[in-house]
Amino acid sequence: MTDLATLLEVGGPVAALGGGAAYARARHPGVYWSTVGLPVSTVRLLSSYGSVMEACGLTVAPSRLRVLAVKATTRREARPVPPRRGIIRPTTTGLRVRLRLAPGQEPADVAASAERLRHAWGVHAVYVTMVKPGVVELRLVGFDVLRRVRMPRKLRPDLLRVPVALREDATPFVRDYRTVPHQLTLGATLSGKSMYLRHLVAGLAPQPVALVGIDCKRGVELAPFAPRLSALATDPEQAAELLPVLIKEMEDRYDLIRARQGIAPSTPDEEITSDICGLPEHERPVSVVLFVDEVAELFLVATKKDEERRDEMVTQLIRLAQLGRAAGIYLEVCGQRFGAELGKGATMLRAQLTGRVCHRVNDEASAKMALGDIAPEAVSAACAIAPERPGLAVAADTSGGWSRIRTPYLSLGDAAETCRESAHLVPDLPALKLFRPDVPVRLPVEMPDPVVCPRPVTD
Repeated sequence: MTDLATLLEVGGPVAALGGGAAYARARHPGVYWSTVGLPVSTVRLLSSYGSVMEACGLTVAPSRLRVLAVKATTRREARPVPPRRGIIRPTTTGLRVRLRLAPGQEPADVAASAERLRHAWGVHAVYVTMVKPGVVELRLVGFDVLRRVRMPRKLRPDLLRVPVALREDATPFVRDYRTVPHQLTLGATLSGKSMYLRHLVAGLAPQPVALVGIDCKRGVELAPFAPRLSALATDPEQAAELLPVLIKEMEDRYDLIRARQGIAPSTPDEEITSDICGLPEHERPVSVVLFVDEVAELFLVATKKDEERRDEMVTQLIRLAQLGRAAGIYLEVCGQRFGAELGKGATMLRAQLTGRVCHRVNDEASAKMALGDIAPEAVSAACAIAPERPGLAVAADTSGGWSRIRTPYLSLGDAAETCRESAHLVPDLPALKLFRPDVPVRLPVEMPDPVVCPRPVTD
């Protein structure tokens, strides 16, 4: 009986702790990492750093001075020298540590051993970034941060910069229109493309910018954001009327730049390299972000007349992509598929879209359309996205770099409410007043009469 009581006293708490740790690891990985994973991984790193670096081939022969010093003090053979380790910085999702590379090493050597380091230290992933020549940073991620996306709390809002997703290395993916002015976003049905667009609109709504939408699905995607939109076209006919107005607005802004900088009026727009950011604040026009949802609908034609209209719209989109950045006009083009089979001008327009975001697609050819010309190795990663993870995508740009990202959930009601609260920020653009969408008036909700009438209390 005494043995049974002792077993219950000792085994009960141990079983409870083990069960709690297993539950936290499955349901709340962040809590598990902060309480269990972080201390364990830190001990593993500190205790096995030298041997792991030697096993990964990341050590170099010691210098002669070091060999002489070791022999003189300990009479032992000097071991190979690993990269000098900096201070370990814990985070809510992993660890960060900087390494000073030994002479003759390069960051590619450490990056090639990232998978070995992951297994040796028992973490989910290891990412290597170069801080400066001779110094790299190891970012150890303790768990799969893309399974349940939680954006970092401390994000500094800035003009035309919107944090829309989380990278697989636990850093935020920020859509910066000043760095990447135009972007192409592809994704099949239920892949999370609409959620990505929803985050962009909700992030730009509180900023002093003009939002313009072309939604050829009768406005089902962008109509809920009508209170914040300066213009909205819901079919190709309206888009054919809206795009020339944007071209005229762009030309007027170029004329403003010419007048301010003393450039001759006969100078072609293509030769003007300055932008509206150089204008005084009181003369600077607001930036315009154009969202084009289901871009393939602008290319599909049925008659000869539709073909002429299509060619005009494609030409105008190409002009906006080529010249719009200096005038403060940015493009966000979305669709399920975007290739040369859509018609003349599709490939040329795609070449002007610097940023690429590819969600789950139905075939490899669609992934190649988005990523094949800038990051061929990312095509296989895009094709491997499972339908059970909507919002997961591969983000790349023309520099060749790419990473996996995932957009957190944002309900349509919350995004629409953000646009309604920011309706007063819609800038005054006279050229777009004709295309301003109708905003339905929200009637007050009347409370129904009670079923049972209350009785007064009498003495």
